[in-house]
Amino acid sequence: MRYLLTGIDGQLAAAFARRFEASGAEFRFPRLDISDFDSVMDAFSSYRPDAVLNCAAYNFVDKAETDYVGAYKANAFGPALLAHAARKYGCVLVHYGTDYVFDGKKRTPYVETDAPDPLNQYGRSKLAGEELVLGSGARALVLRLSWVFGSGRQNFVSKLREWAAGGGPLRIADDEVSVPTYAGDVADITLKAIDQGLSGVYHLVNSGFCSRYDWAAAVLKELKLSNPLERASSADFKPAAKRPPFSAMSNARLSGALGTGIRDWRDALSAYLSEEAVS
Repeated sequence: MRYLLTGIDGQLAAAFARRFEASGAEFRFPRLDISDFDSVMDAFSSYRPDAVLNCAAYNFVDKAETDYVGAYKANAFGPALLAHAARKYGCVLVHYGTDYVFDGKKRTPYVETDAPDPLNQYGRSKLAGEELVLGSGARALVLRLSWVFGSGRQNFVSKLREWAAGGGPLRIADDEVSVPTYAGDVADITLKAIDQGLSGVYHLVNSGFCSRYDWAAAVLKELKLSNPLERASSADFKPAAKRPPFSAMSNARLSGALGTGIRDWRDALSAYLSEEAVS
């Protein structure tokens, strides 16, 4: 298999790169603007990948409320170009979605047949990307993720460590619930899904769910940090974008299709922090 990775600066692409380097798999990791037609087509024609892993995304949820052009360019138009190229060159495209396509009105984990109803521009741009990819005629696999953490500084675990460095109390929202999901597990499960020829929409998250407050408590416990935690409402932070209060997703359909379980988010967090301590 020849893999083409997009999103060179992101934690998910980095997780794939580490696995490919360890296994000796053939891959290319260009600094590619997926919204530029000529750049995309040149990348496909010169490399002729068997699988494209679209890890590129606009993830600035609050900024997207005003910079929705930028959000749609990266999250909808770019994936549509990748799908066009994937169809032309006969390769599979894996595109990553988000739990923010849901409105949070449920109180049980969302499944793939639940109707999306995003509350913000970021979620709408991601939903548009899903629809364009799935409607392109390309061999496509859309994997919805939530609360991804891994190497790098643009995730909740890394930010929490920075906030805790001062030693003071930490105010964390307890009214947002979803599933912390380890980038390393996303990479491993994605490769299994490609091997088994899956297509369509699946939820790829670790098992279980929690509030941000509970997630923070688990991180501090793992790191043996004693910062006091204070419960807060997400409204206290005055975010520009509305967020679904409950956006946990079930991974049952994907784990069933693969014939393997997906570990609990707590186990994934522990493994990640242990790996980071060694590296």
